[in-house]
Amino acid sequence: MQLEHLLLAHTLGLRRSEIAERLAVHRSTVSRYVDELSRLLPLTEGDGGRIGIERDGYLNNIRLTIHESLSLYLACRLMTDRTDRFNPHAAAALRKLGQSLMGFAPRIAEHIVAEAERVESAKTRRDPAYLSVLEALTRGWSEGRLVRLVHHSVHRGLDDVYVFAVQIIVPYAVGQSLQAIGKCQGEDHLRTLRIDRIVEAVLTNQTYVPLADEHITRALESAWGIWYSDADPVEVVLRFSSKVAHRVRETVWHASQDIEDLPDGLLLWRARISEPREMFPWIRGWGSDVEVLGPPELRERMMHEVTSLRALYHLSADSVEVVMK
Repeated sequence: MQLEHLLLAHTLGLRRSEIAERLAVHRSTVSRYVDELSRLLPLTEGDGGRIGIERDGYLNNIRLTIHESLSLYLACRLMTDRTDRFNPHAAAALRKLGQSLMGFAPRIAEHIVAEAERVESAKTRRDPAYLSVLEALTRGWSEGRLVRLVHHSVHRGLDDVYVFAVQIIVPYAVGQSLQAIGKCQGEDHLRTLRIDRIVEAVLTNQTYVPLADEHITRALESAWGIWYSDADPVEVVLRFSSKVAHRVRETVWHASQDIEDLPDGLLLWRARISEPREMFPWIRGWGSDVEVLGPPELRERMMHEVTSLRALYHLSADSVEVVMK
């Protein structure tokens, strides 16, 4: 057990002499320990005789209550529903979770196992290259190792090469994608990379010191989703119609939101957002039941959107009035 914990703590592995020194045993004892442990765990021996644990095949033991199990199921279900690429690890996790509940919660267990089957049979894209990239980023994050990657820029039509320190991986409902947030070597600012735009990712042996969780939290606390800024947040003010006011009121859309009831059932919604442009798809989804009052840039963008829609559907001001009636 001491050897297992020691190897887990050293992601690049240790030589037998280093293990012997840390455990205060003879090298021959270390060799015997390694042989015995290799029958139980997936061990590797790399360059320079470094002994390590193969992380992809290592199984963690965890004990969960029924409520904790349900929380994990719901999180996994949400992730698989909000990404459009097949993830066999998600399906395997659901199946294991379901099987572990068979003894004392068979109805829930059967549902979770069936959900694993649904994930595996769903018509999502099977993309081995994407899965390889995700696995490399996951290992880089878990082991604190830099990842050399090639990222395709859609706007410029070019491929950029980065040496990337993963700080966090998050799902993003917009575009049904996963995003990696971290720092590129030689840069001070955080960068967000959409994982399905990463063409190639290779794990390096270079390590990095991760940022404190508080730093990531501060960077994202004012974001609507994942867009953050070093500038002060901007106040977004929206006025919702009485038809949707109850729907807006029943959900906390952002931690900074403030709601004010207006006459005639209208609702005024305020929040401080890092990058208001990220809210645009959500605002547009409310249609004519929301009016952007501020900031001016966001209101102007919505006005431009309305003008573009009128042109697209060949509507004049008179015809719009007729349609509304």
